[in-house]
Amino acid sequence: MKEVKIGSKYVGNDHPCYIVVEIGNNHNGELEIAKKLVEAAVECGADAVKFQKRDINSLMTKELRNRPYLKYDSFGPTYEEHRKKLELPEEDWRRLFNFAKKLGIDFYAAPFDFKSVDFLDELGVPCFKITSFDITNLPLIDYICKKGKPVVISSGMCTLEELDEAMETIRRNGNDVVLLHCISAYPFDNPLANLRMIPKLKERYDVPVGYSGHEKSGFAVSLGARLIGACMIERHFTLDRTMRGPDHAASLEPKGLSELIFNIRKLEEALGDGEKKILDIEMSIRKKMAKSIVSTRYIRVGEVIKKEDLTVKCPGTGLKPKYIDTLIGKIAKQDIPEDTIVPVEALNW
Repeated sequence: MKEVKIGSKYVGNDHPCYIVVEIGNNHNGELEIAKKLVEAAVECGADAVKFQKRDINSLMTKELRNRPYLKYDSFGPTYEEHRKKLELPEEDWRRLFNFAKKLGIDFYAAPFDFKSVDFLDELGVPCFKITSFDITNLPLIDYICKKGKPVVISSGMCTLEELDEAMETIRRNGNDVVLLHCISAYPFDNPLANLRMIPKLKERYDVPVGYSGHEKSGFAVSLGARLIGACMIERHFTLDRTMRGPDHAASLEPKGLSELIFNIRKLEEALGDGEKKILDIEMSIRKKMAKSIVSTRYIRVGEVIKKEDLTVKCPGTGLKPKYIDTLIGKIAKQDIPEDTIVPVEALNW
C-alpha cells in the first residue's frame, strides 16, 4: 500500500507531506476557541484538523471518574468533571465539522470508545485516528475498521509485537492505513525522538508512515522526520501555550506551525526526484570548469602523439580526460597548435 486517500488528498511517498493539526482538547471545551484554531490551521496551510472524542461514562470506571483532580490545569475537582469540561457537545461537533468543511480543510478525530466511533461515523469524517493509548485495544480497532474508512494509527508506548497485532487487525479488515511513529510523552526531549524508526516501520509494514510529534523545542525533529521519509506530520496546536489544559505545553502556536509548514514545503522542493542528471543551470559552469585534453606543444600533421604531448585543462568542451591514453600512439591527421583542445576526431585517427 503506497498511498492512502484522506478527503480529497493522498498520503504517500509520491505526494506532498500531509500536515495534520492536532487540536485535540486544546479548545478547552469552547466552540469559539475551536473555530479560531481551525481558522488558524487553514491560514498556516495545514491539510487537516484533528480532534478527540470521548464518552466519559463509556471510557472510564466510576472510581477513575470520581478520582480527585487538583492539578494546576484542572477544569474540575474530579477527573470526570475535568474531562467533561473539555468535551464539546454533539451539536457543537456538527457546527465545527461544517465550519471546517466550508473552509476547505479535512476534519477527523480520534474516538476513545465505541459510542464515539458511531458518532464520528455518522458525522461523516473521512478517516479515523487510533491513538497510541488504544494500540492494545483490539476490539476498538476492529470496531473502527468495520466502518470501512481509512485509519491513521499512532505507535507510541507499545512493543513491536503489540503493534503487529494492531496492524494485523487492520489488515484483516482490509482498511487503508497510515502508520505514525510516535513518542507518547507530552512533551519530550528531542534526543528521545528515535526517527530511525520511520524507515524501519516502512520496511516492516509496507504502508505510508508518518510522524506524530510532541517534542519540546521547535520543529527540527519534524523536519528531520520529513527528510527521513515521513509522509504525514501531526503536531499538537494551540493559540497560546500558556493556556490552562493538558496539551498546550506540547503544542505549536500559529507562528510556529506556519514556520514548520513553510519549511516542510521548502524541504520538499529540495528533495527532488532522486534522478541523477546534468541540470540546465549547471551546463555553463560545466563547459567552463570541466576538463578537456589539451596539447602541451605544437603537434604537426603526421607526428606520433606521445604522453608528454598531452595534458588536461579547462574548459570542458573537448575530449574528456578519460580518453588521454587512447590518443597516445595515434598519428596526427591535422596540426594541433600548442595549448589547444585536441579535436574530437582525434579519437579516430
